[in-house]
Amino acid sequence: MIPAIKIFLFYTAFSPIAALLGFPWTLITGDITFLYRFSRWIAGTGVRLAGIQIHAEGLESIPANQSCIFMANHVSNLDPPILLSLIPGRTAFFVKKVLMKIPLIGVAMGMAGFVPVERNKGRDSARESIERGSKVLASGVHITSFPEGTRSSTGQLLPFKKGPFYLAQQTDAPIIPISIFGTEAMMRKGSLKIMPGNAHVHFHPPIHAKDYATREELMFAVRDSIALGLPEWMRT
Repeated sequence: MIPAIKIFLFYTAFSPIAALLGFPWTLITGDITFLYRFSRWIAGTGVRLAGIQIHAEGLESIPANQSCIFMANHVSNLDPPILLSLIPGRTAFFVKKVLMKIPLIGVAMGMAGFVPVERNKGRDSARESIERGSKVLASGVHITSFPEGTRSSTGQLLPFKKGPFYLAQQTDAPIIPISIFGTEAMMRKGSLKIMPGNAHVHFHPPIHAKDYATREELMFAVRDSIALGLPEWMRT
């Protein structure tokens, strides 16, 4: 449990500092850059303090000066802070609406343009999330999504949700598929225990919605790209 204690203490110590310095500055200037960079540093440093080595490849595939939709498989609660520390520029995430209620963190996510999602709340809720995501992309900020909609308890790919692909079709923002593995053994779903190890993150070449006739074809293309970067046992 020592790695878990390290990351917990680090996040507990520095999150209030980020809020104390970053919230007023953001409200006064209207610029979240300082708060975002501080939060990004907290996320990456905390993970590394827990003994997790991040091995990233394919970052050169990300288009410069263009808002993208990053789509990754999801196997651990370590995935979001790892991705936050790696994705260049600034990204917002699709997140469960309940997470926006977490003290300090929820406020920071709201300031950063994170898009709350309520599952099984009907078309109006889904449409609202897509509209908010479109505005984020139009502002020059990336969107990051886990199209499985939840963490895989086995590490194997789950079926994809359609929401992020509606967004890609509506905005024509390039999709950057991401394969993550290693974290599934470091912090398993339902456990607070963290094990040191190697996290592997592979950014794949962009996929464009306009190149596919249907949403289903686009979804399968992204899924196949993510699967190719995973160990064989994680593919389904």
